[in-house]
Amino acid sequence: MGGDSVDQPVLKRDNMKRGIYILPNLVTAGSLFAGFYSMVATLNGNYSTAALLIFVSAICDGLDGKIARITGTTSKFGVEFDSLADLVAFGVTPALLMYSWALKPFGRLGWVAAFLFLVCAALRLARFNVQVDTVESKRFVGLPTPATACMVASTVLLFYHFNWPSSYKKLAILALIYFLAFLMVSNFRYNSFKDPALIKRQPFGFLLLAVVLLIVIAAEPVVMTFSVLLLYTLSGPLDYLITWPRRRRLEKAVMKGREAVSREGEIS
Repeated sequence: MGGDSVDQPVLKRDNMKRGIYILPNLVTAGSLFAGFYSMVATLNGNYSTAALLIFVSAICDGLDGKIARITGTTSKFGVEFDSLADLVAFGVTPALLMYSWALKPFGRLGWVAAFLFLVCAALRLARFNVQVDTVESKRFVGLPTPATACMVASTVLLFYHFNWPSSYKKLAILALIYFLAFLMVSNFRYNSFKDPALIKRQPFGFLLLAVVLLIVIAAEPVVMTFSVLLLYTLSGPLDYLITWPRRRRLEKAVMKGREAVSREGEIS
């Protein structure tokens, strides 16, 4: 055992001496930069620009992992760097944006809501890192932080798109922040869109539907982006309600099976 304790730090130093992969980590740095610059835009009062930069950060976050897998450059360093960048870009940045844009008039209640959003984002990321090898890749447990941050950003852009007065965003935004914070740490399941079947051959109607959807999004990008993100945000609770009767039947069947086994054990 003493030899293991000596060799392990040496192995770690050797791994670090080999260097890190530039391309995927550079994209992750781009995500971090977009998140930081979004905070700068928020502090300068450019809220629509800050919201757009959150989307840029989300795009970079979606690309870095795919680039690492395609090029075979995945590493423990990249995973940790990506997680830290996500906390800044999808935790600190949207929390600061929401506080400065809508929550400041609420005083203590406002900054508590923003801090709760940040804490739940950190907890969501920590839970994802712990469960990454035990949870099926097709589903996320809890609303993903990039989707949550984009939901916040799309809400800001929607208000600017319709020129709604600031009075509209007071209680609605406060309720939205608490709701999103809850969804991030909930056990609701969300589609990860990592199912290999999605890139296989599909019926012709799927292509037609995708083209129509792209046309509609191009015609009203702000409204449609908000609508798509809202549907995804609500998909977790809706899926839970729809599948609840089936889960209850399965739980009852399991309980009956256990009771039957216990009776057999008592008889024997």
